[in-house]
Amino acid sequence: MNLRGKDALRERLAAEYVLGTLRGRARRRFEGLMHGDAALRRTVAEWRDRIGAMAEFVPPATPPMRVWRAIEARLGLQAPAPAWQFWRGGALAWWRTLGVVSSMVAALLLVTVLQGPVAPAVDDVATLTDAQARTALLVTADRDRKLLTVRLVETQPLAADRALQLWAVPREGKPRSLGVLGTGRELSLPLTAQAIGADVALLAVSLEPQGGSPDPNGPSGPILYKGAWVSVM
Repeated sequence: MNLRGKDALRERLAAEYVLGTLRGRARRRFEGLMHGDAALRRTVAEWRDRIGAMAEFVPPATPPMRVWRAIEARLGLQAPAPAWQFWRGGALAWWRTLGVVSSMVAALLLVTVLQGPVAPAVDDVATLTDAQARTALLVTADRDRKLLTVRLVETQPLAADRALQLWAVPREGKPRSLGVLGTGRELSLPLTAQAIGADVALLAVSLEPQGGSPDPNGPSGPILYKGAWVSVM
Protein backbone atom coordinates (compact mmCIF):
# COMPACT_ATOMS: atom_id res chain seq x y z
CA MET A 1 0.00 0.00 0.00
CA ASN A 2 1.43 3.39 -1.02
CA LEU A 3 0.47 6.16 1.39
CA ARG A 4 2.16 8.98 -0.60
CA GLY A 5 -0.32 11.50 -1.96
CA LYS A 6 -3.04 10.29 0.39
CA ASP A 7 -2.63 13.03 2.95
CA ALA A 8 -6.00 12.56 4.65
CA LEU A 9 -5.42 8.84 5.14
CA ARG A 10 -1.86 9.43 6.36
CA GLU A 11 -3.09 11.99 8.90
CA ARG A 12 -5.88 9.73 10.17
CA LEU A 13 -3.62 6.72 10.54
CA ALA A 14 -0.95 8.79 12.28
CA ALA A 15 -3.52 10.15 14.73
CA GLU A 16 -4.92 6.68 15.44
CA TYR A 17 -1.40 5.35 15.94
CA VAL A 18 -0.57 8.03 18.53
CA LEU A 19 -3.91 7.63 20.30
CA GLY A 20 -3.43 3.87 20.46
CA THR A 21 -6.62 3.00 18.58
CA LEU A 22 -4.67 1.53 15.66
CA ARG A 23 -4.08 -2.05 16.78
CA GLY A 24 -3.08 -5.51 15.73
CA ARG A 25 -1.88 -6.16 12.20
CA ALA A 26 -2.80 -2.62 11.08
CA ARG A 27 -0.52 -1.10 13.72
CA ARG A 28 2.37 -3.41 12.88
CA ARG A 29 1.97 -2.62 9.17
CA PHE A 30 1.90 1.12 9.89
CA GLU A 31 5.10 0.82 11.96
CA GLY A 32 6.74 -0.98 9.05
CA LEU A 33 5.78 1.85 6.71
CA MET A 34 7.23 4.45 9.09
CA HIS A 35 10.67 2.84 8.91
CA GLY A 36 11.01 3.79 5.26
CA ASP A 37 9.02 7.03 5.22
CA ALA A 38 10.58 10.04 6.96
CA ALA A 39 7.57 12.26 6.12
CA LEU A 40 5.24 9.78 7.81
CA ARG A 41 7.43 9.78 10.91
CA ARG A 42 7.23 13.59 11.01
CA THR A 43 3.43 13.40 10.77
CA VAL A 44 3.37 11.00 13.73
CA ALA A 45 5.68 13.31 15.70
CA GLU A 46 3.38 16.27 14.99
CA TRP A 47 0.38 14.32 16.28
CA ARG A 48 2.32 13.40 19.43
CA ASP A 49 3.01 17.09 20.05
CA ARG A 50 -0.64 18.04 19.52
CA ILE A 51 -2.07 15.32 21.75
CA GLY A 52 0.64 15.82 24.36
CA ALA A 53 -0.28 19.50 24.64
CA MET A 54 -3.96 18.60 25.09
CA ALA A 55 -3.09 16.14 27.86
CA GLU A 56 -1.69 18.95 29.99
CA PHE A 57 -5.23 20.33 30.41
CA VAL A 58 -6.77 16.99 31.41
CA PRO A 59 -7.07 16.48 35.20
CA PRO A 60 -5.21 13.42 36.51
CA ALA A 61 -7.28 10.31 37.19
CA THR A 62 -6.32 7.49 39.54
CA PRO A 63 -6.79 4.09 37.89
CA PRO A 64 -8.95 1.66 39.88
CA MET A 65 -7.14 -1.01 41.89
CA ARG A 66 -8.30 -3.76 39.52
CA VAL A 67 -6.23 -2.14 36.75
CA TRP A 68 -3.07 -2.21 38.89
CA ARG A 69 -3.78 -5.80 39.96
CA ALA A 70 -4.17 -6.83 36.32
CA ILE A 71 -0.89 -5.13 35.39
CA GLU A 72 0.94 -6.73 38.33
CA ALA A 73 -0.47 -10.15 37.47
CA ARG A 74 0.57 -9.81 33.81
CA LEU A 75 4.09 -8.73 34.77
CA GLY A 76 4.41 -11.30 37.55
CA LEU A 77 4.93 -8.58 40.17
CA GLN A 78 2.29 -9.64 42.68
CA ALA A 79 3.66 -10.14 46.17
CA PRO A 80 2.86 -13.44 47.86
CA ALA A 81 -0.29 -13.33 49.95
CA PRO A 82 0.05 -13.44 53.75
CA ALA A 83 -0.16 -16.91 55.28
CA TRP A 84 -3.71 -16.30 56.51
CA GLN A 85 -4.97 -15.68 52.97
CA PHE A 86 -4.30 -19.29 51.97
CA TRP A 87 -7.98 -19.95 51.26
CA ARG A 88 -8.59 -16.95 48.99
CA GLY A 89 -8.24 -17.22 45.23
CA GLY A 90 -11.50 -18.68 43.92
CA ALA A 91 -10.84 -22.41 44.37
CA LEU A 92 -14.55 -23.22 44.11
CA ALA A 93 -14.10 -26.96 43.64
CA TRP A 94 -11.88 -27.11 46.73
CA TRP A 95 -14.51 -25.36 48.82
CA ARG A 96 -17.26 -27.73 47.68
CA THR A 97 -15.11 -30.74 48.52
CA LEU A 98 -14.18 -29.24 51.88
CA GLY A 99 -17.85 -28.69 52.76
CA VAL A 100 -18.86 -32.26 51.94
CA VAL A 101 -15.90 -33.86 53.72
CA SER A 102 -16.26 -31.62 56.79
CA SER A 103 -19.94 -32.52 57.15
CA MET A 104 -19.22 -36.26 56.98
CA VAL A 105 -16.26 -36.15 59.39
CA ALA A 106 -18.09 -33.87 61.80
CA ALA A 107 -21.07 -36.21 61.98
CA LEU A 108 -18.85 -39.22 62.70
CA LEU A 109 -16.80 -37.42 65.33
CA LEU A 110 -19.83 -36.05 67.09
CA VAL A 111 -21.23 -39.54 67.51
CA THR A 112 -17.94 -40.65 69.08
CA VAL A 113 -16.96 -37.62 71.13
CA LEU A 114 -20.36 -36.63 72.45
CA GLN A 115 -21.39 -40.08 73.65
CA GLY A 116 -22.09 -40.26 77.34
CA PRO A 117 -24.86 -40.05 79.90
CA VAL A 118 -25.18 -36.28 79.50
CA ALA A 119 -24.00 -35.03 76.11
CA PRO A 120 -23.31 -31.29 75.94
CA ALA A 121 -25.38 -29.19 73.56
CA VAL A 122 -23.74 -28.53 70.21
CA ASP A 123 -25.06 -26.15 67.58
CA ASP A 124 -22.07 -26.00 65.22
CA VAL A 125 -18.99 -28.11 64.68
CA ALA A 126 -15.77 -27.68 62.70
CA THR A 127 -13.24 -30.39 61.97
CA LEU A 128 -9.80 -28.92 61.38
CA THR A 129 -7.52 -30.99 59.19
CA ASP A 130 -3.86 -30.86 58.22
CA ALA A 131 -2.33 -30.73 54.74
CA GLN A 132 -2.88 -34.49 54.36
CA ALA A 133 -6.59 -34.12 55.23
CA ARG A 134 -6.08 -35.83 58.62
CA THR A 135 -8.37 -34.56 61.36
CA ALA A 136 -6.41 -32.84 64.12
CA LEU A 137 -8.97 -30.81 66.08
CA LEU A 138 -12.70 -30.83 66.70
CA VAL A 139 -14.23 -27.44 67.54
CA THR A 140 -17.81 -27.21 68.79
CA ALA A 141 -20.04 -24.24 69.55
CA ASP A 142 -22.79 -24.10 72.18
CA ARG A 143 -24.68 -20.92 71.34
CA ASP A 144 -26.93 -21.00 74.43
CA ARG A 145 -24.05 -21.23 76.88
CA LYS A 146 -21.77 -19.04 74.72
CA LEU A 147 -19.15 -21.75 74.87
CA LEU A 148 -16.50 -22.72 72.34
CA THR A 149 -14.83 -26.08 72.96
CA VAL A 150 -11.63 -27.24 71.26
CA ARG A 151 -10.70 -30.93 71.43
CA LEU A 152 -7.39 -32.29 70.17
CA VAL A 153 -7.90 -35.45 68.14
CA GLU A 154 -4.23 -35.76 67.14
CA THR A 155 -1.62 -34.30 69.46
CA GLN A 156 1.08 -32.14 67.94
CA PRO A 157 4.47 -32.17 69.70
CA LEU A 158 5.56 -28.58 70.17
CA ALA A 159 8.80 -26.94 71.22
CA ALA A 160 8.73 -25.25 74.61
CA ASP A 161 8.70 -21.80 73.03
CA ARG A 162 5.86 -22.54 70.57
CA ALA A 163 2.06 -22.57 70.85
CA LEU A 164 -1.01 -23.17 68.71
CA GLN A 165 -3.38 -20.27 68.09
CA LEU A 166 -6.97 -20.54 66.88
CA TRP A 167 -8.29 -18.04 64.34
CA ALA A 168 -11.61 -17.18 62.72
CA VAL A 169 -10.92 -16.16 59.12
CA PRO A 170 -13.63 -13.87 57.68
CA ARG A 171 -14.44 -13.62 53.99
CA GLU A 172 -13.17 -10.05 54.05
CA GLY A 173 -10.70 -8.42 56.38
CA LYS A 174 -8.16 -9.67 58.87
CA PRO A 175 -8.31 -12.94 60.83
CA ARG A 176 -9.60 -12.72 64.39
CA SER A 177 -7.79 -14.50 67.19
CA LEU A 178 -9.99 -16.79 69.28
CA GLY A 179 -7.27 -17.73 71.72
CA VAL A 180 -3.98 -19.51 72.26
CA LEU A 181 -4.46 -23.24 72.83
CA GLY A 182 -2.96 -24.86 75.86
CA THR A 183 -1.17 -28.19 76.15
CA GLY A 184 -4.24 -30.14 77.27
CA ARG A 185 -6.47 -32.22 75.00
CA GLU A 186 -9.52 -30.04 75.63
CA LEU A 187 -9.99 -26.30 76.04
CA SER A 188 -13.07 -24.13 76.58
CA LEU A 189 -13.20 -20.56 75.28
CA PRO A 190 -15.90 -17.86 75.25
CA LEU A 191 -18.09 -18.08 72.15
CA THR A 192 -18.56 -14.66 70.53
CA ALA A 193 -19.72 -13.35 67.16
CA GLN A 194 -16.02 -13.12 66.32
CA ALA A 195 -15.95 -16.92 66.09
CA ILE A 196 -19.36 -17.87 64.75
CA GLY A 197 -20.48 -14.79 62.81
CA ALA A 198 -22.05 -15.14 59.38
CA ASP A 199 -18.93 -13.63 57.80
CA VAL A 200 -16.63 -16.38 59.13
CA ALA A 201 -15.41 -18.46 56.20
CA LEU A 202 -13.43 -20.98 58.23
CA LEU A 203 -11.34 -21.63 61.31
CA ALA A 204 -7.58 -22.04 61.21
CA VAL A 205 -4.80 -22.94 63.63
CA SER A 206 -1.31 -21.47 63.25
CA LEU A 207 2.01 -22.22 64.90
CA GLU A 208 3.10 -19.21 66.94
CA PRO A 209 5.54 -18.12 69.65
CA GLN A 210 4.42 -18.61 73.25
CA GLY A 211 1.73 -16.05 73.99
CA GLY A 212 0.44 -15.86 70.44
CA SER A 213 1.18 -14.10 67.17
CA PRO A 214 3.13 -10.83 67.48
CA ASP A 215 1.58 -9.69 64.19
CA PRO A 216 -1.57 -7.59 64.76
CA ASN A 217 -2.76 -8.42 61.24
CA GLY A 218 -3.00 -12.18 61.76
CA PRO A 219 -0.90 -15.32 62.09
CA SER A 220 2.86 -14.90 61.94
CA GLY A 221 3.60 -18.61 61.61
CA PRO A 222 2.47 -21.35 59.23
CA ILE A 223 -1.13 -22.55 59.07
CA LEU A 224 -1.21 -26.12 60.38
CA TYR A 225 -4.93 -26.92 60.41
CA LYS A 226 -8.08 -25.50 58.86
CA GLY A 227 -11.76 -26.31 58.51
CA ALA A 228 -15.21 -24.77 58.08
CA TRP A 229 -18.15 -24.55 60.48
CA VAL A 230 -21.00 -26.99 59.88
CA SER A 231 -24.39 -26.44 61.53
CA VAL A 232 -25.80 -29.54 63.27
CA MET A 233 -29.13 -28.00 64.17
